Amino acid sequence: MRKFIVSFCTLFYCLFSYSQNSLPILKLKSLDGTIVSTENLAEKDEVLVISLWATWCVPCINELDAIQENYADWQEETNFKVIAISIDNARTSSRVKPLVNGKEWDYEILLDTNQDFKRAVNANTVPHVLIVKNNKIVYTHLGYTPGSEIDLYEKVKEFAQ
Repeated sequence: MRKFIVSFCTLFYCLFSYSQNSLPILKLKSLDGTIVSTENLAEKDEVLVISLWATWCVPCINELDAIQENYADWQEETNFKVIAISIDNARTSSRVKPLVNGKEWDYEILLDTNQDFKRAVNANTVPHVLIVKNNKIVYTHLGYTPGSEIDLYEKVKEFAQ
């Protein structure tokens, strides 16, 4: 019975996640301290992948590493953009820049130290990935298992058409 309830809740969440919610308009900081409005993250008709992550989240880092391995080829094919938003708080946010520099990720990295963005998109856990088009959230995905970056890219291609 418990498996049925968990399966039903997962199905309900997946169906709900396809609803077109507007991307919340908030201000976040970049690694260099520049204030960035979420309103200006993507151009019209551009597909944007937003990954909510944290330095203490191993699956988050694994997912961003896996996306990075294919990012240049995928961008060439679909011209989408990835923005990784760290939800590290004021205590742990000092770890973000050294980690990102060591990883050499090609993504724009933003900081959500107060977790306002995380709350606004109703993300309870990380990794939490959003696909955004025309400032509408068109798809969400929770968690990471090896290979799920391929599924994510398939979704990106659907929305990039």
